[in-house]
Amino acid sequence: MRFPNPFAAQFLAQTSRRRAPRCSNGGSNPSLEMFLGWKQFFSTCREEPEELKDFSDYLDSLTNYEKSGVPKDAGTDSDDGLDLGRMRRLMTRLGDPQSKFKVVHIAGTKGKGSTAAFVSNILRAQGYSVGCYTSPHIMSIRERMTVGKSGDPVASKSLNCLFHKIKGQLDEAVQLENGLLTHFEILTATAFALFAEEKSDIAVIEAGLGGARDATNILSSSELAASVITTIGEEHLDALGGSLESIAMAKAGIIKHGVPTVLGGPFLPHIEQILRDRTSLMYSPVVSASDAGTRSSIKGLSMFDCRPCQVNDLLIQAQGDILLSLELSGINLQMLGKHQLQNAVTAACTILCLRNQGWQVSDKSIMSGLESTRLLGRSQFLSSKEAGALGLHGATILVDGAHTKESAKSLMETIQMAFPDAELAFVVAMARDKNHVAFAKEILSARRLAAVFLTEAEIAGGKSRTTSAEWLRDQWLQACEEVGIKSVQEIVPEEHHQMCSSAMRESIESSTHLAAEKSMAVAVQAAGAILRQRTSAGKKRSSVIVITGSLHAVSSVLRSVR
Repeated sequence: MRFPNPFAAQFLAQTSRRRAPRCSNGGSNPSLEMFLGWKQFFSTCREEPEELKDFSDYLDSLTNYEKSGVPKDAGTDSDDGLDLGRMRRLMTRLGDPQSKFKVVHIAGTKGKGSTAAFVSNILRAQGYSVGCYTSPHIMSIRERMTVGKSGDPVASKSLNCLFHKIKGQLDEAVQLENGLLTHFEILTATAFALFAEEKSDIAVIEAGLGGARDATNILSSSELAASVITTIGEEHLDALGGSLESIAMAKAGIIKHGVPTVLGGPFLPHIEQILRDRTSLMYSPVVSASDAGTRSSIKGLSMFDCRPCQVNDLLIQAQGDILLSLELSGINLQMLGKHQLQNAVTAACTILCLRNQGWQVSDKSIMSGLESTRLLGRSQFLSSKEAGALGLHGATILVDGAHTKESAKSLMETIQMAFPDAELAFVVAMARDKNHVAFAKEILSARRLAAVFLTEAEIAGGKSRTTSAEWLRDQWLQACEEVGIKSVQEIVPEEHHQMCSSAMRESIESSTHLAAEKSMAVAVQAAGAILRQRTSAGKKRSSVIVITGSLHAVSSVLRSVR
C-alpha cells in the first residue's frame, strides 16, 4: 500500500512558490526562508580558491575516472590494465621525487583513508614532517595532500606555485603520452613532487584503485618502509577482475620485495592465503593486525575535546615474522565504530614495523596520534550550528560516506552502539556502480527505521555516475522483498499534495516509509519532519538523521553548512 508524505508535500509545495508564505501576523516565515536559502546554496558547488583555478582547469581537461567510472579490468595486472609505464615516464621527467623520502603505501577496499590518517598523525605526534596523499576529497582538492608537522591541507599558494613550476614538464608528458595521462595520474605526480619539495621525512600514500596498476604503485622496494592492505571486499568488481580473488590479487600488487607487509583484516581464509602467497613470493615479512596475539575492545562511549568518542583498550603481541609489542588502555577514539578500532590497530601495527626499522616513535605518540585523528564524512556528527544551518535546529545528524555492504554494516553497528533506541531516518545518494541491494539490506536491518529517502548527488562534480532517485527506490524495494520486510510503505511523489487521514498518520508513526526525492535538500528536511512526527505525542525517544551512500553525497551536505 502507498501513502503520501504530508511533510514532504508541505516542503515541495512551499518551495515551488516564488515567495515565502506569510505568517498570520503578516511577517515572513523565517524557518522557510532559511530552508529556501539553504536549498538554493545546496544546488551550487563551492569552487576552489581563485589562485588554484589554473590547476583545477588543468585537471578538469584530463580524463577523470572518478566522474566517468573506471573501465573494465583497468585495475588488473593484465593487457587491459592501466599503463604504469606512462606514470613511470612522467615521474622520471619530474626527477623521480618519490625517491626523496620513505613511503608507507596503503591499499584495501575499505579503511585506507582512516588508516592513512592514523599513521600520519602518529608520526606527526612524534615530530616528523609527513606528507599524506588520499582520495577522494570532501570540500577541497587540497585535502588530498596534507603536509608538514601540522597535517594541514597544502596551502593554495604552495600548490599553485608548485603547479606552475612543473607545468612545463606536465605539458610535455601529456603531449608525449598522446593525451592519455589522467586526472589521477597528474594529481598523484603532483603530490609526490610536493612532498619532495616540502622535504617530508616520510609520506603515507593511499592507493586509488586496486594496487597493481594504480598510479601510486611506481614505488620501488628501496623507497618503501611498509606496505599495508586494510580489507578486501567486493567493490569496483568490473575494474578489478570480477571476483573477490582477483581483487585480492590486485591489492597484493603493492607488496614489494623484502618490504614488511601489514595485513589489516580480518580476511576470509582463502583471501588471506592469496595475500600471504604474494608476501612469500616477495620475501616480505608479514604482520597481521588480526593475529591471535592482538586484542582490542571498546569499553564505552564518552566525550573527548567536546566530541563524542569511544574508549578503547589495545594489546599487540605479534609473534610472526616481526616481533611487535604494544599495550595501550583508555584510548579515546574520535573515529567511531569497531571498523575504526580495527583501522587504528592496523595503523599501530604499521608504526611498530617502522619502529622495528629504527624510526623513533613512542607509545605516547601512538596514543596521541590515534586520539587526535578525525576525518570529514566518517561517522561525523554535525554540530548544533551546522544542523541549524540546515534548518533542523536541535536535530542529531550523522554523515558517513559508507557505500558498500561492509561499510553499511559497520555504520549500522556504530549507530546501534551510540543510539540503541533512537528513531532513524536515512537520506541516501549513491554512485551507479555500487551494489545497491546489498547496501540497502544492511540499512534495513535497523530496529527503528522511520524513513529512507533516496536522493541524488553529483559524483566528483559530474552526473555520469549519479544514480537516479527513482532507480535507487526500485533497488530498495527489491531489497525489502528479498529480506521479507512487509511494513515498508512507499511514498509516491505525485501523491504529496494529498491530505493525510488519521490512518495515514498512524502509518507514519508505525511503518518504515520509502521515497524517491531528487532534491537532497527536500529529502533532508522531510526526514527531519517524519522524525518529529514519530517522536512527538509524549514519546521521548531520541532520533537521528543519517546521510550516507557516498562521500560525494556527504560533501554536498558539508558544503552547504560551511
